[in-house]
Amino acid sequence: MSQEQAIEIRGKILGVLLRDARVAMGKSMKELGDIIGASGGRISSIERGLRPPSLPELELLAYFLDTPIGHFWRTEIVSEQAHPSENLEADTLIEQRNRTIGATLRQARNEGSLSQKDLAKRTGISASRIRRYENGESPAPIPELELLAETLGYRVEQFGAKSGKLGDWLAQRDAVSGFLQLPKKLQDFASDPENEIYLEMAQKLSAMSPERLKALAEGLLEISNR
Repeated sequence: MSQEQAIEIRGKILGVLLRDARVAMGKSMKELGDIIGASGGRISSIERGLRPPSLPELELLAYFLDTPIGHFWRTEIVSEQAHPSENLEADTLIEQRNRTIGATLRQARNEGSLSQKDLAKRTGISASRIRRYENGESPAPIPELELLAETLGYRVEQFGAKSGKLGDWLAQRDAVSGFLQLPKKLQDFASDPENEIYLEMAQKLSAMSPERLKALAEGLLEISNR
């Protein structure tokens, strides 16, 4: 294969990947064109592999499509992947979550040594509604759940999903959010594959008991003083 052919094929691959990312996000060619100050026709040319984008253009498009730039260095198609909401049995999931929230509410109330009537007096929410919430028979509206949680010394976040599809998704989003709140230097350090060994070491150290950490520190200090 000649270099000219390789360049042409690479342009077509980039076009397919861009179209894939655009379709996955439900965006039009015109919307993408507006981002880079071009027409929808220009985007069409890119997607057909006729006029490959420059790196700055691709970076802007990736940003607009909320797609990692690395997507364009690979060949995986994302628009055909199952959306997380597909095959999600909403009725069953909501029913399970209402029961879990109810159990957490009952636990919090018992921890506070309160009866349903006591909690009703403090919140103005009838004891019968509280009973239905605790049994998972009725969904607790968020404003009422917030009031119940606050009254019991809980945060409403403590009632959030902790497992299953939703729990895993929420945990992942929280992890990403936490990472983005780190100082830039720490983000760069954690993102460098060469530092993986140090991150694993930090993870192991965090799991040690204070006594074990103290003994380890004393051992290291002894070695350094030799």
